[in-house]
Amino acid sequence: MDPVDALLEIASLLERERASRYRAKAFRQAAQTLQDLPDDVQTDPTRLRAAKGIGESTFAVIRQAQSGQVPDYLVELRGDVEPERKSELRAKLRGDLHAHTDWSDGTTSIPVMAAAARAQGHEYQAITDHSPRLRVARGLSAERLREQMPLVRAESGEGFTLLAGIEVDILEDGALDQEDALLAELDIVVASVHSKLRMDRRPMTARMIKAVSHPRVNVLGHCTGRLVQGDRGTRPQSEFDAAAVFAACAENGVAVEINSRPERQDPPDELIAIALEAGCLFSIDSDAHAPGQLSLLDHGAERAERAGVPASRIVTTWGLERLLSWAE
Repeated sequence: MDPVDALLEIASLLERERASRYRAKAFRQAAQTLQDLPDDVQTDPTRLRAAKGIGESTFAVIRQAQSGQVPDYLVELRGDVEPERKSELRAKLRGDLHAHTDWSDGTTSIPVMAAAARAQGHEYQAITDHSPRLRVARGLSAERLREQMPLVRAESGEGFTLLAGIEVDILEDGALDQEDALLAELDIVVASVHSKLRMDRRPMTARMIKAVSHPRVNVLGHCTGRLVQGDRGTRPQSEFDAAAVFAACAENGVAVEINSRPERQDPPDELIAIALEAGCLFSIDSDAHAPGQLSLLDHGAERAERAGVPASRIVTTWGLERLLSWAE
């Protein structure tokens, strides 16, 4: 087995199961280090082990792969990590409108995320790093976002389009955490609440309605902010008038995100039903913070299918031309 392929597959599996981001990153770094080493160093165990970026675990994987074996650790992960779930709806998804890079709190570069999206078979992928208010996630200032946009769009080509976007914070008064003129230059705007999640029901409702009524917002991200499992612990969902918020989404053509991360399962099933009744569009998104997490779309597709969401109302089943026309 090619050792670089083995290292990258291990990284992707660790990312899919949301293991330690540092562990997954170490395997990606080792793959890059190995590719950059001269051939004679790659085959010299002493110099290979001494190379910066090659640790004990990654060295063992490389040596087993070089000997023609499937590395033990890869065999273990293939057995432990839940494989992607195939479904009719998952096969219809043509892209993903919510993903992060190392420009904010993602783990890898724009080109690496683009390559992973291509490998998933996506027609398009939006890069939506955080906005400046979210300092803990290294949110992008207006200047950094302007710098990022051409780098994102430069990754498009050969039947694949990388869309320039943002996950913009919905501030306490419902305003958006970025300049309106800059939002207008982006392909996709996902608006999400990240602060004051326990705000009282009435002001939270007003906050969200104001945000989705903004002419540049395309997607309402992980609307309740809840966490139901995982290393971050659990968090109750925000309280708001779902019927009123989803009516505003429907009126403004804003898609309600079905967030595919298993630790979120957001919106809850009962809110998906309310959004369906309101006539909303939906966007099944990975909210990936690493390449291996792009495959989490299968979880979102499964939930949408179970909830009876028609594929025609899921914007991420649309082709690029129709998607961009809707997002204008």
